[in-house]
Amino acid sequence: MSPTTAESTACTPGHVTFLGAGPGDPGLLTLRAVEALTRADVLIAEPEVLDVVRTHARAGVTVLDSTGTPGQTGLADEASTAVAVPALRDWANLVMEAARGGKRVVRAVTGDPGLDTYAAEEMLACAAQGIGFEVVPGIAAAVGVPAYAGVPLRDAEGTDVRFVDARTASDRCWTEVGASDCTVVVSTTLDSVAAAAGELVAAGRKPDTPLSVTVAGTTTRQKTWTATLGTIAQTFKQAKVLPSPEGNRPVIAVVGERSATAQRDQLSWFESKPLFGWRVLVPRTKEQSAALSDQLRSYGAVPHEVPTIAVEPPRTPQQMERAVKGLVTGRYEWIAFTSVNAVKAVREKFEEYGLDARAFAGIKVAAVGEQTANALIAFGVKPDLVPSGEQSAAGLLEDWPPYDPVFDPIDRVFLPRADIATETLVAGLIELGWEVDDVTAYRTVRASPPPAETREAIKGGGFDAVLFTSSSTVRNLVGIAGKPHNVTVIACIGPATAKTAEEHGLRVDVMAPEPSVMKLAAALADFGARRRLAAIEAGDPVTRPSERRPGARRRRAAP
Repeated sequence: MSPTTAESTACTPGHVTFLGAGPGDPGLLTLRAVEALTRADVLIAEPEVLDVVRTHARAGVTVLDSTGTPGQTGLADEASTAVAVPALRDWANLVMEAARGGKRVVRAVTGDPGLDTYAAEEMLACAAQGIGFEVVPGIAAAVGVPAYAGVPLRDAEGTDVRFVDARTASDRCWTEVGASDCTVVVSTTLDSVAAAAGELVAAGRKPDTPLSVTVAGTTTRQKTWTATLGTIAQTFKQAKVLPSPEGNRPVIAVVGERSATAQRDQLSWFESKPLFGWRVLVPRTKEQSAALSDQLRSYGAVPHEVPTIAVEPPRTPQQMERAVKGLVTGRYEWIAFTSVNAVKAVREKFEEYGLDARAFAGIKVAAVGEQTANALIAFGVKPDLVPSGEQSAAGLLEDWPPYDPVFDPIDRVFLPRADIATETLVAGLIELGWEVDDVTAYRTVRASPPPAETREAIKGGGFDAVLFTSSSTVRNLVGIAGKPHNVTVIACIGPATAKTAEEHGLRVDVMAPEPSVMKLAAALADFGARRRLAAIEAGDPVTRPSERRPGARRRRAAP
């Protein structure tokens, strides 16, 4: 047990952790922050960071996210407890009341508590009441946002850096930073950037001093403009950024030579990701989409998971039960898994009988591809056979050994799979001399339609791309949500899926080089990178597919 853990459980009446949640990217939470969140009884979070921190909160945590409006609360999960917050109660009172009740309280703020306007006052209030507290620093927006925007604040010359909050900056502050040549990091709002630039020019900064302005920094909504102190107002006007009802959005502006356009073009690592800001539809079962969504995020995309297939147990479980018992009694030489769902179905049946991975001892195990193999490894089973080439039933058959009565004491294969699976593998195994117990381990049925907002985004061009990982995902998505808009990039895992997509009137833009969901995501990223490079070389702005609205989309010409 760490000293901080011991303190939080021993403190009376309670304990408060003032936690910096960073500027917006959930990946920027520190390990210490995650630890504190997992132990919290009460989570008091600003609305801007609630979604960032609530993921790590334990089941049953009470979440308060009031902005001063009665009843604005949130839940960490289904087992959490929401508490209505009266409008006139301030953050300090909420924190202290929870702590006085003997609770472990986490007070999450945007950025770093040391730079938060009110955190110090809340700490003083806790100290006055004898309530123990600790501080978990976070990445301040004034530091993290420029890093994501590709704007270094210092270089080998060691230029001074000054941080200014335009909301509270005094005339003396503006005069000091205006008269110097330091790098100035200004926290302000979108519609106040020009005024801050004017203050600096009036205080002595040259109008041609480079300036970068970043909104929604460290998130996939991030956008950065480069200009000078004298031209930023015109830049916003020409880009139709202002006037806007969202003019009060917070921004970080960096003033100085390090924010120059030429330098940022080389250092803008985040916004130049191949799928930056793309909304990508992932029509798969939720269990299957997690790894794919993580990979898409690494390319800068915003995955939106829409289950199109629901997995249900077989209508008659007796066949599956006999097959699992046969595994234990030595009925099979091989068991072949053709999907992650098949692994899950067998694992659940094992757990029902009190069995574990040791029941596979003496049985050869085959997996159709890397995802299925990973699911088996997570179960504690290392596959004996994974296709060396194409990851499909055909690829599995290419590597499958024929039955040899001399070396194979048993001639039977257990094949747990879906009720709608094709007969390719069964027929191929029989041709190789094997007897096959083809068992329905699970049923696949069409999922319920997604919310109306999602359906409208699909049909209206709100998504930049959709990934189809099987023919059934094509049929089911069109069936429950409608056909994707013409502007949406269509990516398919293989020829059969692409053919189904074309039969539904869709043009296939991207196809994986081999049938793997990871290869499919990588192929989409390559497509996005080429598209981005072409726009830059043509001198055009880099846009997402959903930002264009051509009148019609041509089907792909026949080869």
